[in-house]
Amino acid sequence: MTTTFVNLRGQEFTQIFQEYPILSYLYTPFEKHYNALPGVEFARDNWAIPVTLVTGYMLFCYFGQKYMAKREAFDLRMPLAYWNLFLSTFSFMGMARTVPHLLNNLKNMSLEDNLCMDPQVSFGDGATGLWVQLFIYSKIPELVDTFFIVARKKNLIFLHWYHHVTVLLFCWHSYATEASTGLFFVAMNYSVHAVMYGYYFLMAIKMKPKWLPPAVITVAQISQMVVGTSLCVMSYFLLQKEESSCAVKKENVIAGAMMYGSYLYLFAEFAVKRFILAPKKKAASKKLV
Repeated sequence: MTTTFVNLRGQEFTQIFQEYPILSYLYTPFEKHYNALPGVEFARDNWAIPVTLVTGYMLFCYFGQKYMAKREAFDLRMPLAYWNLFLSTFSFMGMARTVPHLLNNLKNMSLEDNLCMDPQVSFGDGATGLWVQLFIYSKIPELVDTFFIVARKKNLIFLHWYHHVTVLLFCWHSYATEASTGLFFVAMNYSVHAVMYGYYFLMAIKMKPKWLPPAVITVAQISQMVVGTSLCVMSYFLLQKEESSCAVKKENVIAGAMMYGSYLYLFAEFAVKRFILAPKKKAASKKLV
C-alpha cells in the first residue's frame, strides 16, 4: 500500500523514498510525517527574535573583545573540538536529507519549476521539511562560533561576524516568507559546513588533514556564493516574467543576491590574501634574511 502524505494545509506532497522505496528504511516515522507549518508560523509571527539576537550578538562582538583585551585567553581547545564535531555531524545529517531530495527534484522538474514551485509541495514538509527547518533555526546556536574566537582572543574578522549576522536574518526572512529557492541554499550550506566543521574539528584536536588543503574549503565556499548569486539573479528574472506563479518574494531575491554577491567578493578577497599574497610576502621576507 502506498502512503499518501498530506501537510497541515491539506496539500499532498511526495518524498524521495516514495520513488525509491529501498530508502524508506533510512527515515524515521517522525521524519516521514513531520509537518513544518508551526515552525513556519513561529518565524512569521516573531520577527523581533532575529533582530534582537543580531543586536545582542554585535554588542557581544564589540564589548566581548573589549573585556578580553587585558585578560588571558581561554584555552577551550577541547570544547571547541566537540562543538565543531557536533556541527559537522549535524551538517552531514542535513546534507543526507536535503541533497538527495534536491537532486531528485531537479531530475523530475525543470530548474524554473524548482526555483518557483510552492515549497510546501516541493520540499517544505516531511523529512526534508524537518531538516530545512532545523537548518533555519540552527543559525542561532551557530553564533556560538564567535564566542570561541573572542574568548580565545583570536582575530575576529569582518567576514566572520558579517556572515553570521546576514545569514541569520536572511534565513529567517526566507523561511517566514516561504521562499521557493530555499532548498538550494540549505543543501549547499549543509554540504560545505559538513566538510568545513569537520576540518575545524581535526585542527582543534591537532590532527591537521594533509589530504585536505584549506584552500579546497575556501574554493567550495566561493563556489557556493557563485551558485547562490546566480540562482538569485535567475529568480529575479523569473519573477519579472511571471511574478504571480513564482513562490518567492522580490525583496527576498534582491536581499539574497546582495548577500551572496557580498560574500563572493569577501571570500574571494580572503582567498587572494591568504593563499596568494601571504605566501609571496613570506617568500620575500625569507629572501631578505
